[in-house]
Order: sequence, then C-alpha cells, then structure tokens
Amino acid sequence: MNFLIYIIVGGIAGWLASILMRTNGQQGILLNIVVGIIGGFIGGWLLPMLGVSFGAGWIGFLLTALIGAIILLAIVNLIRRGSAR
Repeated sequence: MNFLIYIIVGGIAGWLASILMRTNGQQGILLNIVVGIIGGFIGGWLLPMLGVSFGAGWIGFLLTALIGAIILLAIVNLIRRGSAR
C-alpha cells in the first residue's frame, strides 16, 4: 500500500515541479511520476545533509520530493540547453 502512495505523491511532486520549471508540455504523466520518485530520492539524500527536515508523513514526503524533482529538472535543463530556467 505504501508503494501506491509513493507513486501518487511522486506523481504530484513531479507534476508540480514540471509546472514550476516550465517543462510540463514536454512531459507526460508517466515521466512526471518518474521525476517525482527520483526527486524523492534526491531530496531524501540531499536535504538531511543540509540539515533540512520536513518531518514524517505524506506532506513531508511531498515537499522533499518536490524540491528533489526541481533540482533534477534544473540539472536536466542545464544539460539540455546549457542554462536552468
């Protein structure tokens, strides 16, 4: 059951990140889910190193995944275009 929640929250985080980074027109729902889940791993790895914690629960996971997804999309934009938006 937790896996399903991770997919849903990851999809929402990926979708919100794609809107904020203006890549929403290039991505479908499947890529939004993948970006959100990978963003969750990136945020879960990076934020504790910086001393940032959003607590437990799905809202904390959503914020962590959103920040990680934004970082991921910024890196992809840097590689693709040579500049982050």
